[in-house]
Amino acid sequence: MTRTGALSPQSRDLAIGTMVGAAGETELDVLVVGGGVTGAGVALDAVTRGLSTGLVEQRDLASGTSSRSSKLVHGGLRYLEMLDFELVREALQERGLLLNTLAPHLVRPVPFLYPLTNPVWERAYIGAGLALYDGMAAFGPLSGLGNSGLPRHRHLTRRGVARIAPDFNTDAITGAIQYYDAQVDDARLVMTIARTAASHGAHIATRVQVTGFLREGERVVGVRARDLEHDQDLVIRAKTVVNAAGVWTDDIQAMVGGRGALHVKASKGIHLVVPRDRIRSESGFIVRTEKSVLFVIPWGRHWIIGTTDTPWTYDLAHPAASKTDIEYVLEHVNAILREPLDLEDVEGVYAGLRPLLTGESDQTAGLSREHTVVTPLPGLVLIAGGKLTTYRVMAKDAVDAAAHSLGTTTNMTLRDSITDKVRLVGAEGFETRSNQRVLLARRSGLHVARIDHLLGRHGGLIDDVLDLIQERRPLALPLEGAEDYLAAEVVYAVHNEGARHLDDVLERRTRISMETFDRGVRAAPGVAKIMAEELGWDDRRAKEEVDHYLRRIEAERRSQLQVTDEEADRARLEVEDLV
Repeated sequence: MTRTGALSPQSRDLAIGTMVGAAGETELDVLVVGGGVTGAGVALDAVTRGLSTGLVEQRDLASGTSSRSSKLVHGGLRYLEMLDFELVREALQERGLLLNTLAPHLVRPVPFLYPLTNPVWERAYIGAGLALYDGMAAFGPLSGLGNSGLPRHRHLTRRGVARIAPDFNTDAITGAIQYYDAQVDDARLVMTIARTAASHGAHIATRVQVTGFLREGERVVGVRARDLEHDQDLVIRAKTVVNAAGVWTDDIQAMVGGRGALHVKASKGIHLVVPRDRIRSESGFIVRTEKSVLFVIPWGRHWIIGTTDTPWTYDLAHPAASKTDIEYVLEHVNAILREPLDLEDVEGVYAGLRPLLTGESDQTAGLSREHTVVTPLPGLVLIAGGKLTTYRVMAKDAVDAAAHSLGTTTNMTLRDSITDKVRLVGAEGFETRSNQRVLLARRSGLHVARIDHLLGRHGGLIDDVLDLIQERRPLALPLEGAEDYLAAEVVYAVHNEGARHLDDVLERRTRISMETFDRGVRAAPGVAKIMAEELGWDDRRAKEEVDHYLRRIEAERRSQLQVTDEEADRARLEVEDLV
């Protein structure tokens, strides 16, 4: 355990050794299965309540749904229209907590235009909804003094829209309302939550696959697992196992035996990434489609455009975007632009799966984003559903549900959750370092824009990255083929952020794979060389990592030329994962 919760190769081995224990004598209070945002949140909630806690993830942190979202921290306007006021209120309160207290270094405001086509009733209707939206955010129990941390909405004429967004086609609208939500790099949020949990004593181990459950009668008392890095079988005992496996929930339930207590349907959403200069606008957009809503979201020097909402019944680890999906998004975004986008404008494409609780509707867009927690067996808690914004509430509910199992086995009284007060690593000192950005630039020899970039990714931990550069000046160089990132960030990802493979860095610790036209192909050899030096890879291993990444990118490109999901899935699965 370190103050900053460094997730190094050594910390992983120590975590596994501690969870397994000497001759299997160790028993955790809580073992979390799943390293997405919900699982990381559960680990943080449990450990900060004084429970001995472990977390295992079969791949990388946030390697599934939690790195492939729209990257928004928001209340959800469409849920307001569905009259799901409690879900919207809860999400807006969590947005405020993240923005103002827990993760101000990662979560930042983002403006959106909501275009209007009717000059009277629609402006009144949408305006009233956004007034309620702002009010829920500002006057909830966690906001304090009516301050949500974001500007209130404002009404714009058609001319006002043209000034803010010259490339928005205003011919068919009467004006717009501009409102604010927030955004976050979802993968970095998950990694930061996991690091925060580790800093408080949680044991975090990726590339550990659960293969079965330990039972004593009806009670679940732990798991059997496989350390994929060292090809070893493990036995991890725990008083309570919390399954936070998202779209894999049904698979995990099958291991327990019997009928599943929860049923999750996977809904695919795809996003396109295009350069910022392709759309001139100071604001993002939100536009209704016949099935859902389309977001055009500012993302640094890029735009993220999405999403779709369609059932997915194929491989859960690697959902594929088809040609049909891509054309659907382009068609709908081009309907609101003066200059249409085409395939040559697209830098990146990514697809993710939402874990939706199944209901009576066959349409995934109609299924609830609310979460459910159940305890089908003593010692086992299942949590599914929900959304990125409300991860902390989901985690609290899951640990609350574990209280009964813990109480019957240890006679302990579970303390209340305190994660609304626990700032994530990097939040401390962020404001001070932001004020010192010019001074940091002078001391480090980096441009102020580089300092801003590092602050937005590491917050108050920027000192650790700058210390690396001070000790090893070549690490101040930008990466070849991905000049937005520095070599130091790769080294830091290996020793502090749990990166074990090349794609961990190119896809999740950075977003090179979606922010470059070649999807990280040119950057891959250089990044692999840096990782090889830090992880002790030989030339063969480094070459294998690069070759695998290049083949995977090529498989993704082929999948995006296919018309159907089945064809896209088959093309993507031509390349298997590296262990």
